[in-house]
Parts: sequence; C-alpha cells; structure tokens
Amino acid sequence: MFGMEMDETKSIDSFLSEDKTLDFGHSSLQVLHTPGHADGSLCFYSEKDGFVISGDVLFNQSIGRTDLPTGDYDVLQKSIWEKLFTLPDETIVYSGHGSETQIGFEKIHNPFVAIGKELD
Repeated sequence: MFGMEMDETKSIDSFLSEDKTLDFGHSSLQVLHTPGHADGSLCFYSEKDGFVISGDVLFNQSIGRTDLPTGDYDVLQKSIWEKLFTLPDETIVYSGHGSETQIGFEKIHNPFVAIGKELD
C-alpha cells in the first residue's frame, strides 16, 4: 500500500482479556479492556509499581482519537471513567504520546473527561 514489502504475518495464538495478568521477570501487569479509541484497546496496570500504560486511551490533558474506524467517544469516556479513573489518584500514566501524568491530575485537569463534567 505504501510501496513497502511486508513479511507474511503470523497467526494469533491467543487473545488478551481482562481476566489475564502478564507476568514477566519480577513484574506483573493487569490487562484492562478499554475500548473507545479502537475496539481492542488495552491498558496495562501495575498495582505494585503504581503505573498504568494507557496507549492511545488517555494522555496528559487529552484522550485518544475517536474519529477512526471503531472509535467511539461515549465508549472511550466509559472506559476511562470505569477502568482508569478507578485506579488510585497517584497512579502514574504512561501514554503512547507525550509526557507522563497521574490519574488524580487527569480527573481534575483533563478537559475531555474531568470530574467537573460529572457535576454539571
């Protein structure tokens, strides 16, 4: 499509689901299903280390795009409120773009999902 040759892709052996935990080395990540940016969006939470990898779901004062195929603003909002904003406020958020942030900061300062919206 872009003038590049691609190697043949391999078949998927298994899918990640929310009942899964990824264990590697001395670390463990809980899988969080967070659709909205895309149907299969996942975040990975380390309770022990106090961080979440949010990919393109939640950014520092922003959220993922919802104008692409399978994107849905209302579904993304629900994912953020029910999966990410239930994490401790001090949880560090590492997103797919930009600087790190914290859940508590985003609850107050993120104009797309801030708690103040709920009070309206």
